[in-house]
Parts: sequence; C-alpha cells; structure tokens
Amino acid sequence: MALLVVITLPGLMILIYNYRQQTSFWTSNLVIILLSVVIGSLQFCPVISLSLASLIGIRIIVSGSENYLKLLTVALVTAVVFYYVGAILGSADMGCDENWVSTIVFLASMAVILWQFWHVYQEYTNYKVRARQATGRLGTMVSVINKLTRFVPPQIWEPIVRTDSLVSVSNKRAKLTIMFSDIIGFTELSDSLSSDNLADILNTYMHCMTLIAEKHGGVLDKFIGDGMVCFFGEPDSRGSRQDALDCVAMAIDMRREMRTLRQKWRLMGFEGLYIRIGITTGYCHVGNFGSNNRLSYTLIGKEANLAARLEASAGKDEILVSESTYDYVCHNYECQHAGAFQLKGFDKKVEAWHILDPDAQKGHLSKWVDHTLPGFNLHLNFKDMKDNDYQDIRDRLNFALERIEQEQEKVAMSIAEEIKRSDTKHG
Repeated sequence: MALLVVITLPGLMILIYNYRQQTSFWTSNLVIILLSVVIGSLQFCPVISLSLASLIGIRIIVSGSENYLKLLTVALVTAVVFYYVGAILGSADMGCDENWVSTIVFLASMAVILWQFWHVYQEYTNYKVRARQATGRLGTMVSVINKLTRFVPPQIWEPIVRTDSLVSVSNKRAKLTIMFSDIIGFTELSDSLSSDNLADILNTYMHCMTLIAEKHGGVLDKFIGDGMVCFFGEPDSRGSRQDALDCVAMAIDMRREMRTLRQKWRLMGFEGLYIRIGITTGYCHVGNFGSNNRLSYTLIGKEANLAARLEASAGKDEILVSESTYDYVCHNYECQHAGAFQLKGFDKKVEAWHILDPDAQKGHLSKWVDHTLPGFNLHLNFKDMKDNDYQDIRDRLNFALERIEQEQEKVAMSIAEEIKRSDTKHG
C-alpha cells in the first residue's frame, strides 16, 4: 500500500502529464527515469519489465537520434540503481508475476504502444497528403516561374532566385556599352506580307539574336518592333574595355547570323533584309524603374540615345561605333572611319567608325562567301561546314558548273546561228 501511495500514483500522474507534453529531451528523460525506477524496484519482474521497457524504447525512438545514447544510459543506470535499492529494502521476492498487476501493466503498455503507433501513422498519412499538396504547388510555382523568367533577362532574375534579395525601385550610374539594332527593309516587307509570314520572320530573327546575346553575356533589355537593345556593364561587369569588346564581338556574330538568315529568306521569296547596329560606351543610369507594383530593369541616359542615333545612321550590314567605343576596340578589330554625323539631339557632330568583318580582312581566309545576281544565289558558310560534307558540296558545284557550260554553249550556238542568218540575209 505504501509503494502504491508513495511511488506508483504520483509517478503515474507525472508519467501521464509528461506523455501529453511535446516530446523533448527533458520530458523524455523524466518519463524514462520513472519507468526505469519501477523496473529496478520490482527486481526486473519479467512481464512488467518487458512492458515498461517497450515504453522506454518507444520514448527513446521519438526523442531524436541525437538523444538515443544519453537516454539509454539513463534508463540502464536508473534501473540498476533501484534494483540494488529494492534489494537492500528486502523486496527481492515480490511475486509480481502471480497477481493481476502484471497483466494490467502489460495491457496498459500495449495500449500505449498501439496509441503511439496510431499517432505516428496519422502524422505519416497527414504528412503524405501535405507533401503531395506541397509538391503540386511547388510544381505549379516552378512552371509559372519558368514562364515568367522568359520575360526578364537571366542576369536579373537569377540573383533574385538564388539569394531571395529585396526588389525595389532603385538605380545607379554606371559605365555601359550599349547596342541598338534593327532590320533594314522590314517595314517595306511588312506591307506586302501576311501577318503569319511576318511573325515567322520576326520570331526567327529574335530567337537567333537572343541566343547570340546570351552567349556573349549581354543583357537583352527589350525588343522594339524589329529592333533590340542590349548592354554590357551591369549587373556583372568585366571592366569597361572588356565589356566593349564583348559587345562588338556580339554585334559581329549577329551580322554573320543575319547573312545565314537572309539566304534562308531568299529561298522563301523574301528579299532585301539586312541588319544595322549602333554601339556606344558611356555613363547611364541603370536599374529598376517604375513603381512598387510594376518594375522594369532598363537604362536611361544620353548615351542610350546616342546608340539609337548611330543605329539609325548605319547602312546595310554596318556596325557603327562611337569614338568612346572605338578607343576600347580599335586594337582588336579593324575599323574604318565613317565620318562625322550631325545627329538629332546632339549639338556637335559625332565621330563614328565602321567595324569591319575580321574574316574578310587581308591576310585571312574568309569564312563566308555570299554573292547574289539575278537567278544566282551563292552562300557558303565554312564555319558551319562539316568534314564529311565537302565532297557533296564539291559534287554539287561541279554539277552547277557543267550546267553553266551547257547553257553557255547554247547561248554561243544561238549567237552563231543569228550571225549566220544575218550574213545569209545580207549576202
């Protein structure tokens, strides 16, 4: 009766109270000590000890892997200590397996174990449902983000996604190399084409130019009709000179790609499409402009206007650069002075230079052959040719030469007959 009143009832109340609390090291520690005290006090009574040991095991498992060894040590030490305490108090033979207490303890332990299993299973099923819902929401968010990022330059959205940085209305003054480009002849062509053909030409052009801009690390600011605006220097700059070199290299690749596109469009019956480009280097304000509800990452400043004016002054397939850009790139690219231009919005005349094609300069074998005559289109891009294509190209050129010789012989024979008939007539 004393054991029941002094130890069992308070211990049971404390045990029930702590089982209802959130699992932690200290609540688990207290529960395990109480159970181990009973095991040791009852001299390791088999049925009761196994029942309570099962509860101890469950409590250790739910307490986290970092506490396993600590709680197991507490349980063993407490049980052994109270085993000797019970032996000293003369309770070595308590007949614990011969009464109804052991049965009740066993059944209660099984009930607790089953309840714990049911609780864990419920948490597991709820977790699966939440995980499935979260996966669905995450998939939807990723799909939406992938779609939205197509409207924003990767140099802008990648740092935001990577660091979850704050986005606000902010801009700064920075030295940039700015490029404006558009298609000569596109406006005239649009008057004679259907909207489907026009959209196909424009989308093909923009797709190819976007890939080139991404390859060189330029920020594609915007499309303006058949034109586009790119700049180098922000948010990642490689130095003013290298930014200018990268921009010019990008412009040269765009001009080369336009030659390939022009040949494809000729075969489709669309003639006279050329690119023109204007480039300058100078200080502009760049950053997020707009409001807290709608932002646009872009640039403003006099240098941006200068690049637009240079582009408008350039001719077919010409890359026109200002003096500031020329100073950076003249040692790496062959340039030709284009003259001084009186541009709208500028009081003084602006000196400009043409960027010549590196492949077409003396001392270098050209990577391109592009020649057009009425009834004759020749476009060779040696850069993209594969080794196993040379023989096929040679065979087709030989066939073309034979056909030219045959046609030339027909023309010569026709001329000879005309001369003969003329002589006969006059003779």
